[in-house]
Amino acid sequence: MAKSRSRTKRAASATRSRRAKPAAKKPAAAAQRERRKQNPQTLRLRAFQPSLTVNDLDRSIRFYTDVLGVIVSQRWNDDKGVLRGVMLKAGSCELGLSQDDWAKGRDRQKGVGVRLWTTTAQDVDGLADRIKAKGGRLTEGPMDQSWGGRSLSVDDPDGFHWTVYTER
Repeated sequence: MAKSRSRTKRAASATRSRRAKPAAKKPAAAAQRERRKQNPQTLRLRAFQPSLTVNDLDRSIRFYTDVLGVIVSQRWNDDKGVLRGVMLKAGSCELGLSQDDWAKGRDRQKGVGVRLWTTTAQDVDGLADRIKAKGGRLTEGPMDQSWGGRSLSVDDPDGFHWTVYTER
C-alpha cells in the first residue's frame, strides 16, 4: 500500500509541475501555421492551359497549325469517333480547342473581350512574315511597344485576339 501511495504522489506532483510551467513560446512551425491561417497563400500554378470553344474545330486547327505553327499534341473523339477537341502545343505552352455543342445557341459570339498575351524569344518580324505568307492577317504590328517590347497581333477564326511579343 505504501508503494501505491508513493506512485500516486509522484504522478500528482508531476502533473502539478507540468501545469505550473509558464507558457513557452510557440515553436516556429506553429507560429508559421498561425500566420498562414491569417494570411493564406496565393495560388501557385505550374501550368496554365486555357481552352477555347470554337465554331468549326477543323478550321481552327488549320489556322493554329498552318498559320501560327503550333502542333496538335492530343485529340479527343466522342463515342462515335467524331473529333470533339484537341490540345495544341507551342513551346512549353498548351491550348485546348473544343467544338461548340451549340447548347447555348448557334449565334453565340466568341472571342469578344478576350486577348491572349504570349511571349516568345523568337523574332516577331519573322513570325509576322510567316503568318502573312500562310494567309493570316495581322490586326496590329509588328510594332515597338512603349515598355520596350516588340509585338504583333492576330485574330483566330472565332475572333480570339492573340498578341505575341518579345521583350527587348
